[in-house]
Amino acid sequence: MAPTNWYGLKALLLLPFQYKLVVFCLLLSEVFNDTKLRQLPGNLAIGHIRYSTAGQSMLKNVQPFVAGYRFGSVGVAHNGNFVNYRSLRNELEESGSIFNTTSDTEVLIVEACEKVKGAYSIVFVTEDKLFVVRDPFGFRPLVMGRRSNSSVVFASETCALDLIEATYEREVYPGEIVVVDKSGVQSHCLVSRPEPKQCIFEHIYFLLPNFVVFGKSVYESRRWFVVPDFGVVAALGYAAKAGVPFQQGLIRPHYVGRTFIEPSQKIRDFGVKLKLSPVRVVLEEKRVVVVDDSIVRGTTSSKIARLLKEADAKEVHMRIACPPIIGSCYYGVDTPSSEELISNRMSVAGIKEFIRCDSLAFLPMDSLKKLLGDDSSNFCYACFTGNYPVEPTELKSKKRIDGVILWMVD
Repeated sequence: MAPTNWYGLKALLLLPFQYKLVVFCLLLSEVFNDTKLRQLPGNLAIGHIRYSTAGQSMLKNVQPFVAGYRFGSVGVAHNGNFVNYRSLRNELEESGSIFNTTSDTEVLIVEACEKVKGAYSIVFVTEDKLFVVRDPFGFRPLVMGRRSNSSVVFASETCALDLIEATYEREVYPGEIVVVDKSGVQSHCLVSRPEPKQCIFEHIYFLLPNFVVFGKSVYESRRWFVVPDFGVVAALGYAAKAGVPFQQGLIRPHYVGRTFIEPSQKIRDFGVKLKLSPVRVVLEEKRVVVVDDSIVRGTTSSKIARLLKEADAKEVHMRIACPPIIGSCYYGVDTPSSEELISNRMSVAGIKEFIRCDSLAFLPMDSLKKLLGDDSSNFCYACFTGNYPVEPTELKSKKRIDGVILWMVD
């Protein structure tokens, strides 16, 4: 997800100029500094930063949630998306349950995981226990580590373990429940036969190259999958195979976040201008091959082609390190509705004309699976094929209004 400080920039840009109101957003490290953390007693803790993919973006939906129940209190944090959230919530409300938020996660406080369908890596904490649950498909990553003092830690990204000097131990298995208390670590099975369908987009786009996820190095995946930051490793692999020099023709400032999740086209266009700056001395009179991780709406790719041509590149050829994205993700990746996905609306030739590049090619699906080897059946390819491991029957489409994701019920 985008760096926290970048949201401050977005909020400021959305303000009408006649108002003399300034919005500041703080980094997590600025809110929970060493002084405040020392004031927190206890030996169990959970934390979460999550952009909303279901439910409104409002303060009361901020996780972790904390709720009281007859045995005390429980906190919960969730990474993923439930596809039967609305029907389950309606069922619980009819039976007398009261909901204080509009997020999909709260149903877990009053309902067992067996009834929940979709993607979830969840952490619960009570006064004396820590519970970790991963859905039977293992859509979203979840890893377990251990510090030198024998403390057990869980995270969605392996680099988080490095920051606290914890040693990576293993992944939490799909369909596994891990319980940690004073007596040690216990493992239980949520289902007898899990069916791994891990999100391939984690390797293609979301995670940094130094991560290890689903047992594979993100760096190695992108190098083999053949633009700034996330596409760099893919570009290195392409350059090595093609026997041409790799150079940084575009520079990306690190205070700008991802543009494809922005709520309006004007903000996405402005974000692209902030995000990319051409290096003219590298580009002048050159035939340039741009290697990018993906094309979602086509906004960034068309701007890249235009920027390169304006910097006097002779030709611009686009190579995309994944297949065309034709379907929305309902498992926790905030891709737009299928109608907004350019590959769902246009052929490769049509996209080339829209982007105004000299040639365009995507990584073929069979090549992607071949590169994944024996583990290829363990990944979810729904965004490339439209075949969903868990059918999102409630979530036919999603629309944006003023930055809020609205899920349209079938």
